[in-house]
Amino acid sequence: MRVEADAGLPVSAFAVMIPRNKDMETMMKVRNALICSAAAAILLPQAALAKPAAGTADAEARAAATVKAMTAEEKTVLTHGIMAIPAFAPVALPADAVPGAGYVAGIPRLNVPSLRESDASLGVSWVMGMRKDGATALPAGVAMAATWNPALLRQGGAMIGSEARAKGFNVLLAGGTNLMRDPRNGRTFEYLSEDPLLSGVLVGNAIAGIQSNHIISTIKHFALNGQETARKTVDVQISDAAARESDLLAFQIGIEIGQPGSVMCSYNRLHGQQACDSDYLLNTVLKRDWGWKGFVMSDWGAVPGVQAALHGLDQQSGEQLDPAVFFTDKLSAAAKADPAYAARLDDMNKRVLTAIYAGGLDKNPATPGTPIDFKANGAVALETAKQAIVLLRNERNVLPLARTAKRIAVIGGYADTGVLSGAGSSQVHDEKGPALTISNGGDGPFAALISQQYHRSPPLAAIKAMAPQADVRFRTGNYVSEAVTQAKQADVAIVFATKWATEGIDQPDLSLPNGQDALIAAVAAANPNTIVVLESGNPVAMPWLGQTAAVIEAWYPGARGGEAIASVLFGETNPSGHLPITFPASTGDLPRASIDGFDTTETSFSGDVPANAAPLHANYDIEGSDVGYRWNARQGHKALFPFGFGLSYTSFESSGLKVSGTSASFSVKNTGSREGATVAQVYLVSRNGQAKQRLVGFSRVNLAPGAAQKVTLAIDPRLLADWKDGGWSIPAGSYAFALGDNAEKLGPTVTVRMAAKAWKD
Repeated sequence: MRVEADAGLPVSAFAVMIPRNKDMETMMKVRNALICSAAAAILLPQAALAKPAAGTADAEARAAATVKAMTAEEKTVLTHGIMAIPAFAPVALPADAVPGAGYVAGIPRLNVPSLRESDASLGVSWVMGMRKDGATALPAGVAMAATWNPALLRQGGAMIGSEARAKGFNVLLAGGTNLMRDPRNGRTFEYLSEDPLLSGVLVGNAIAGIQSNHIISTIKHFALNGQETARKTVDVQISDAAARESDLLAFQIGIEIGQPGSVMCSYNRLHGQQACDSDYLLNTVLKRDWGWKGFVMSDWGAVPGVQAALHGLDQQSGEQLDPAVFFTDKLSAAAKADPAYAARLDDMNKRVLTAIYAGGLDKNPATPGTPIDFKANGAVALETAKQAIVLLRNERNVLPLARTAKRIAVIGGYADTGVLSGAGSSQVHDEKGPALTISNGGDGPFAALISQQYHRSPPLAAIKAMAPQADVRFRTGNYVSEAVTQAKQADVAIVFATKWATEGIDQPDLSLPNGQDALIAAVAAANPNTIVVLESGNPVAMPWLGQTAAVIEAWYPGARGGEAIASVLFGETNPSGHLPITFPASTGDLPRASIDGFDTTETSFSGDVPANAAPLHANYDIEGSDVGYRWNARQGHKALFPFGFGLSYTSFESSGLKVSGTSASFSVKNTGSREGATVAQVYLVSRNGQAKQRLVGFSRVNLAPGAAQKVTLAIDPRLLADWKDGGWSIPAGSYAFALGDNAEKLGPTVTVRMAAKAWKD
């Protein structure tokens, strides 16, 4: 992406709006780091970066030499690893292991370091506090995507990587990239968006940030991992073309920008084959077509047998969770008996070593006990949460709240205690642990992992700090009548509504649980100045929307979420988040009436199903590559809130769109009275007269009142093309483009003629 600014204007398309607060020195350090990061991000085009990262060739040569020096026994050291959480999978940890997701032994004779792995999409995983330490929790992945800010995600990745190094980890299981094919997916909060360009650009920058610390990052879960119900057995059906133009394109862009050392394959099946045993995914797409040089690690418990090695799997992870340890003696025996396995074993080691050497893990060892600057890292989490909050509704300009309000009723959502967090392997907490834990039943080893937990950042305290003169009263919302009484007596009522989600469990619908819809409706009827703050990891239905004065989507806002929410409510921060996923008007507008198997399949967090369970299929050919807003455009549906939507306390105008086919340029102006940021979006609208909506470019722009900025974006040709006959193909003809405030509010179209073009990856 290339961004050009008009002379004299002080902000780039990735500029970060830094609020004026008491901790300005720390925040200015964050701002400066983000500007430097933005400069790096701008140099990375949205179009393909076909060549491997600098140094990969040297790393490959070193890796090949090391493989030649290995004994037969050493060749099955790097090909498998244990789950390093004894509470889940009892095992004695080696002396140099760090409790976390996994451990792969090194080869001291050859100076090959061990691999110490942690889950880390949102921060270094808490693993139920077993390390007796803590880490900085960034907001949920979908929240980070709502910033539309590649530089900020790069900064967040760098922060996570630095904390991981300080704890002794050198491999992070990060980079969640699966597109949101169904908003009821329990893991939506971990992922980024429904669009391949947005997801790919953002995840690539997050990975680059992580790996700047001499740490290997994965990109995951490869691929088409669209639901948690029966996640180990569900068989996805989708054409090669539709996959290449959607989920696989998101991974491809992310890999090109971030150059991750590892890809983690997913649990699900694809056309009958386990993803970690898929010759199509791992050999054909990833290694042959994309020319990727790193190693494929399995998800924990996702390996069906030793033959997966021939199909492209390089490393068996969390081996205690598989039916057997396949990549040690069984792999060694196969290599002795079969030249194909012998060659594959050498390649497996070469790929793991290439990632180690390219990342500099051997020359820059991660040392446990390094001090962590939690204050500076907390500032990154706070800024991310502020930029992530999406203002969905603001009738009569009830927001921002005046600090002179005399009485404020705060209701529900445990707002007196903290902010909600998504559950599962990505859970992150500081050294004190969760502010509140609510059990969801069960007594198995995974029960604690999927409990409902809250970060120690109570919005109530932050609201009181913002309005010290006000009489702020909190009610739990457990009794609607009590909440209504308080709302009637207040100048403004703020209802916090939560929708918890976890890895391993999907959701039946988009409603708010525990009677919260009725609570909001009753409070709104009692006080016309009712503001709803949503803490969710996926879209929600809003039957009460028309009764409210304002609604903000705060997502799962992370370690400093309460402060971020208050900052937006009172106008210290001008909201600038834009939806990275569609909020559908109803579940009836979705490609599937319910998540496949949700109502019929007995399943668990692990994804295991009864042995006699009927085969479960997920037909993604229904929507194909038209995911989210593309599906709505194809079907003529109008969203409750469309992809790309987001309001501000100021106003913007985008104009002057010019498109060459390979680039787009336009101007953005702040037409309001205060500084703010917006996200300018460029869409392909139609091709040869046929509707075909695709996001082809975006730019986050921060502007002072009255200021304008020219933006120029490169257009990745794959976004205009079809996958056909084993390559990309752009048909000749007329292509119509438009600037959009969101996917449904588009400006005048600009049409260009394009010549036919075909090429291979």
